[in-house]
Amino acid sequence: MDVIPRIRAARWADKEPVAALIAYALHSGPLAQWLVPDPTCRQRILTDVAVIWVEHAMFFGDIQIMDDLSAAAMGFHRYRSIPPPSNYHSRLADAAGPHVRQFELLDQLLTPVRPTEPHHHLAVLAVLPAAQRRGIGKAMLTHHESRVDRIDMPSWTEIAPDSQDLYRKHGYLPRPTLTLPDGPVLVPMGRNPHPNRGSWPLNTARPATVTAPARAQSDAQR
Repeated sequence: MDVIPRIRAARWADKEPVAALIAYALHSGPLAQWLVPDPTCRQRILTDVAVIWVEHAMFFGDIQIMDDLSAAAMGFHRYRSIPPPSNYHSRLADAAGPHVRQFELLDQLLTPVRPTEPHHHLAVLAVLPAAQRRGIGKAMLTHHESRVDRIDMPSWTEIAPDSQDLYRKHGYLPRPTLTLPDGPVLVPMGRNPHPNRGSWPLNTARPATVTAPARAQSDAQR
């Protein structure tokens, strides 16, 4: 049985490794190939663009990672309107170079289909290829859903069609698909919260040995 590493919040020092993880995990997928058709520069460009969004998530969202950096979930707290990344257009042009139009087009196509009501936007759930099929994606989603359920918050994501089954098991329902011009299909999915589930985020990699009520009772007896 595979041992799932501990899930923790990413720190500022994790910014570059997390960006590289996301780029590497997405590198061979159809969306990455559509964004950067040239495989010789795809990893570098994806990493440089990911750095912009990882940095932004650390200010306007959160990033949860496996302690061994085998997976990362990057999300944004869209409880209200949030600004774009600082100097986004110039930074994106510098990062993406001749492929900048593809990234801008992706932004333009995704923005209108996203909800306008308060929600948590799960922008990326990336698992390294060597760590896939070990239950890590499931553990990351379980941890994520327990966090949004605790604050009674809907969540939203856009995924490749072959990931639908996993997300459905975690309460996500598909919305109308989006086909990128001369590119792959994306499936927007939304999830309503289940506030009656556990009150504290579940970290399946490091289960609590003392429950909150038991700890409170123990403290009262001191």
